[in-house]
Parts: sequence; structure tokens; C-alpha cells
Amino acid sequence: MIPIAVPMINIIGLHPGIIIAAVLGGGVFGDHCSPISDTTIISSMAAATDHIDHVRTQIPYAFAAAGAAIVLFLVFGFVL
Repeated sequence: MIPIAVPMINIIGLHPGIIIAAVLGGGVFGDHCSPISDTTIISSMAAATDHIDHVRTQIPYAFAAAGAAIVLFLVFGFVL
């Protein structure tokens, strides 16, 4: 998504730090919530837990972090 987001920064005139942080944060969020993510599969295998149970335990933390990130992106988006 970075190759798509960076040209949009110049076209729309947005703050580059906020846009790149949003793209990277979205990638991390998707990685934590996706049951087919390689890191999620390896983490559940390394911990010797059921894969879907591992995904279910990560989702509340991912949504809490995403909610805080959305609030902060909105705050800093209006300030900058």
C-alpha cells in the first residue's frame, strides 16, 4: 500500500507522517486479525495452541489498538 499512498500524499497534500503511519498500522492490524497470516500461524504453532483460539485472543487487543489509533489519527489529522 505504500506505493499507492505516497503519490496520494503529494496529490492531496496530506501530512506524510500520518499517512505512512496509517498504512503501516493497517498492515499490522490485518496481520494480527487474519487467520491466514504467516506470523499468526507461526505464533500459534510455537505456543502449541489451537490456531483459531490464538486468532480469537488477538482480536480484542487489535481492535483496542485500532480504536486508539483511529482517535489519534483524527486528532492529529485536524491539528496538522
